Amino acid sequence: MMPRSALALLLVFLPIGVAAQSPSSDPMALTVAQKSLAALVGQLAGHQANLADVTLDAEVTSSTGSETESGTGTFKARGFAESRVDLNLGGETRSDVRSASGGAWQQNGAAAKAYAGHNCMTDAAWFFPALSSLAQTANSSYVFKYIGVEEHDSVNTQHIQVFQAFPQDSTGVLQQLSTMDFYLNAASGLPVAVVFQTHADNNLKVNIPTEVSFSNYQTVSGIQIPFSFQKKLNGNVVLSAQVTSAVVNTGLTDNLFSLQ
Repeated sequence: MMPRSALALLLVFLPIGVAAQSPSSDPMALTVAQKSLAALVGQLAGHQANLADVTLDAEVTSSTGSETESGTGTFKARGFAESRVDLNLGGETRSDVRSASGGAWQQNGAAAKAYAGHNCMTDAAWFFPALSSLAQTANSSYVFKYIGVEEHDSVNTQHIQVFQAFPQDSTGVLQQLSTMDFYLNAASGLPVAVVFQTHADNNLKVNIPTEVSFSNYQTVSGIQIPFSFQKKLNGNVVLSAQVTSAVVNTGLTDNLFSLQ
């Protein structure tokens, strides 16, 4: 669910209206999502609570405009609401965290800056599908919609959409902010890509199309982990990662997911 502090802030700016009736999930979408999760967690299928956390070390390339830098990155996730990304690129460092209280980023050890609440409604672990909203099929606050069979990145996929439902969301703003589109390999069930919208910090109505693609899945401790993933903003690649090591269930603690 959305962090309470971020949700409370957003509700201040939402138009007052009659509470919307909560939509329901499509049975087909739920089936497809459950198949995908079973493919991801492998021998842990049916025991999702056993997958507590993950740490990925990777070689990364970051592109901003005409500049491209290479370096290393560490990607951590704990449960469904906490994540941390630490990048070291050309001697410059950046850390990004998501937690139950929202999100923040930090450059070169300077003071941390909070993310806008409306950019904290999609999955915290955008880089790790096994701890994504695909695992929320039993949570009535998440709504699953089946879109259909589509070709995505030259792969035959099943397209489902997932968003959060809030009774007070009479305008559909929160639904839009939390919507994620999953493209799942029609044969294996493994995620090929997830697409969502990022927004300008000062304007939640400004949409920035964001896509994360996954490939080169390898089994680690019974979990299917994408050893290659790539993030695009507005169709431009901003981050590519090649995982060099992956471990799960190492006992990551809450204090890792905050910035001082």
